Amino acid sequence: MTEQLVLLPEEMRITSKFKVPGKVEGVFRTSSPDDFQTDAVDALELTFEGVPGDRHAGFTRRSGGREPWYPRGTEMCNERQISILSLEELSLVAGRMEIAEIKSEWIGGNIAVSGIPNLTQVPPRTRLVFEGGTVIRVDGDNPPCRFSGAAIAANYPDREGLDLLFPKAATRLRGLVGYVEIPGLIRQGETVTAHIPEQWIYERR
Repeated sequence: MTEQLVLLPEEMRITSKFKVPGKVEGVFRTSSPDDFQTDAVDALELTFEGVPGDRHAGFTRRSGGREPWYPRGTEMCNERQISILSLEELSLVAGRMEIAEIKSEWIGGNIAVSGIPNLTQVPPRTRLVFEGGTVIRVDGDNPPCRFSGAAIAANYPDREGLDLLFPKAATRLRGLVGYVEIPGLIRQGETVTAHIPEQWIYERR
């Protein structure tokens, strides 16, 4: 058995848990499971399966290109029920792409928020607690893809190459995916608080 260095907890650099407040700027859902782009709604109903009738709803999903360690189409836990976007980050990405704007609904967003700095960088296990009591548990960041880039490009027919530019411009800025921990309704204008868990870096030694 190979001897490994064990780093004691008191020797690790650990960041204490903390909270960051924000605001819900919009809520969106697809009109059918076949749609990628979403539409604004007055309130977003969430169940333990996600958004009822939404493209990404369900307790499980099929693996795809993001899970090369499984054969494509393998049934797995659905940790990608909800897409959460930051208006500040979308504005930054639009600036990098030299376009006027990127709307949340163009790239399949379910919830658009403001006020949470570097939203895409919040760690897994973060709980997004909404004013009405609904809670979403963050799985992680949502890597940008050409498919979303094509949806943006459709709104700027006079520009070429936006579909390929988006994945580069939106790296670590494309928002989060998560799953419903406590169901309920989310409405535009609500406060949302990101409960950031205790953090540390697990390093190979």
